Amino acid sequence: MEHGRQVDLASCADEPIHIPGSVQPHGALLFFTPDGLLAGWSANAAVMLGIAPQLGAPYGELGLPACAREIIADCIGLDEGDVAPSVCAATIGERDFDCVAHASYGRIVAEFETREVPADEVSQFAIRAHGSIDRLRRQKTIEGLLAAAVQQVREFTGFDRVMAYRFRPDDSGDVVAESRREDLVAYLGQRYPAGDIPAQARRLYILNTLRNIVDMDYAAVPLLGEPDAAPLDMSFALLRSVSPVHIEYLKNMGVNASMSVSIVINGRLWGLIACHHMSRKLVPYAIRMAADVLAQVMASTIYSIEARLDADLAEQSARVRTAMVESLLLDDDPVDTLGQHARAMMAASGAQALLASQHGKTEVFCAGLGGAPKELPEGLAEAIIASLPDNQHDLVVREMTADWPAPLQPQVGKWVGLLALPFDPLSHGWCVLLRTEQIEQVAWGGRPDKIAAGPLGERLTPRGSFDAWYETVRGCAHPWEPAVLANARLTLAELVRAISSHRAQTEATRAQLLAMLGHDLRDPLHSINMAGMVLERTGSATSNQPTLGKRIQSSTNRMQRMIGQVLDMSRIDRGMGLGVALEPVELSALIDDLLDEARMAYPTLAFDVECDEAATVKADSGRLAQVFSNLLSNARHHGEPGKPIGVCLRRRDGHAVIEVSNVGQPIPADVAATLFNPFKRTSLNNPRNRTGMGLGLYIAQQIVREHRGEIHYRHQDERVIFEVRLPLA
Repeated sequence: MEHGRQVDLASCADEPIHIPGSVQPHGALLFFTPDGLLAGWSANAAVMLGIAPQLGAPYGELGLPACAREIIADCIGLDEGDVAPSVCAATIGERDFDCVAHASYGRIVAEFETREVPADEVSQFAIRAHGSIDRLRRQKTIEGLLAAAVQQVREFTGFDRVMAYRFRPDDSGDVVAESRREDLVAYLGQRYPAGDIPAQARRLYILNTLRNIVDMDYAAVPLLGEPDAAPLDMSFALLRSVSPVHIEYLKNMGVNASMSVSIVINGRLWGLIACHHMSRKLVPYAIRMAADVLAQVMASTIYSIEARLDADLAEQSARVRTAMVESLLLDDDPVDTLGQHARAMMAASGAQALLASQHGKTEVFCAGLGGAPKELPEGLAEAIIASLPDNQHDLVVREMTADWPAPLQPQVGKWVGLLALPFDPLSHGWCVLLRTEQIEQVAWGGRPDKIAAGPLGERLTPRGSFDAWYETVRGCAHPWEPAVLANARLTLAELVRAISSHRAQTEATRAQLLAMLGHDLRDPLHSINMAGMVLERTGSATSNQPTLGKRIQSSTNRMQRMIGQVLDMSRIDRGMGLGVALEPVELSALIDDLLDEARMAYPTLAFDVECDEAATVKADSGRLAQVFSNLLSNARHHGEPGKPIGVCLRRRDGHAVIEVSNVGQPIPADVAATLFNPFKRTSLNNPRNRTGMGLGLYIAQQIVREHRGEIHYRHQDERVIFEVRLPLA
């Protein structure tokens, strides 16, 4: 990176820190081609290692110690991406070195790091470090684990300050444990913004889990080699030089040496052990590796603790789901069932309130725990349900005020966290979990948005002050944890399954009941009808008995038709079909018979008939008569009084086309879309057809389909027209 380049957070994020082209001066570096030929070296290698480096020289001819040659030889032939280091201790002249070699990105890298501590002292430190591992494994909580870890790392490394960072989902980090020299300012509890660790630095923290800077005032040593060669990728190097921005950042904290150890869980940077020293400090490689092993043990232990907590939560949620599903299968009202299990659901999800809603009915259940209000403001529950999308089949998640629709934001108040489960989209059925805002006083490690001028120019500089800067954060609930979301999806699936099962069972029972009622009512209705006929024929001295008989017959005939429609619908719903018996039927004769019956029943009714063409189809004459009778009845009920009903029969393209029409306004588009649905709202309680149930056109369509035909509606020349097309025999 060029000294003096204008650097802001954007360009800092683009800085190629993995190819700095230089090393820290407390060691020397050589790098080779995959077959062991020298490709480059640090400028201090000749003096520090006592060699005369030349491009293309075989590693075995450089005069390196035997152990160094052995670990370089171990790297020859390794596959691309192999980074496992080989280590040995060597003495060159009067200096002791830790020699580390690894292969990566098509190069073999050999580093010679000065060791300033005698080998026996290093061994004692390493033994103490490994003893710390057993103590960490016994920790039962993450908080206890991190507190013990910073204390142990400080004891066997000797740093002035050791902190444990834990990263949040937004990549900001909190200092959650600290062990420090008593005269240093405490950073425990402070939060650091995500921008303090740019993306490329976060990548290196994951690839190379241990990083050491010996002296912030070092003078970088450049790498030498073939001028046109690709720069050396030092992602896994120990001696890699450091970004000037990072150096400035640490100097602003008063730090002169540092070490960081990454805590990586499932490929994600979960946290860091950050070590600071106020003067120069070189920690021997073996002790650093012990700290790295300790961090791996921490990662494994943290993963186990989190997995256990998730398992406990999953078990608790499973118990709630099981009990709730059992209740749903027995109870007809899901809202009541959710209310019975509301407290258990809130406990399993960390929510303070639950809303249950279906068919416009909404119930509210509040836990009133943790300082949360004991009830929602009036009208808020209904407004929340109304804000949820229609036909939603997945969870709806909101975690802050800004996630809510703008008109609803002032009304939400403290209830800013929402997790909504659409258990029945057809009836707008929702189970909604709510969390209140978590008012948080954040102690930032310095004001995160402070702009200042630094040694590298005017820019957003690493902070010059790390005194705590406090900010009160409002309008945010505690984020819904991944485990809670996963359990919510399982709960949603069980709710949907239970609702669907209950609905299917109800529909089957309803269809069976309708069939039974239709069958059992027909006989007594037939008897009543016969009694009405007898009463009409026998007559008596009073003049109202014939009229009474006709009313009885008319009423029983209507009931018979309704029962017949119910039975037909029951058969259709159960997939049984209507059982048509096909035979040749002359449609013109069938229509003439139906028109004769209509004229006798309604003498004042006028018809315009065009049935000049003969048309024979394979059909069930009784069922077709049912279709045309329904169309004629609809035309009579809905047509303009005094205007004729049109009936037309034509042959067209191998089909018989029958049209029944009446003068009238076009049917509205929303109504036309549901014309052939059962139990239409427009048919129920219609003043022109009070006995209609909305089943006639539905059954007519099924009959026509069983005859391999089609039925359609259109409006043309101020007439409402229903057209039936049947294939000719």
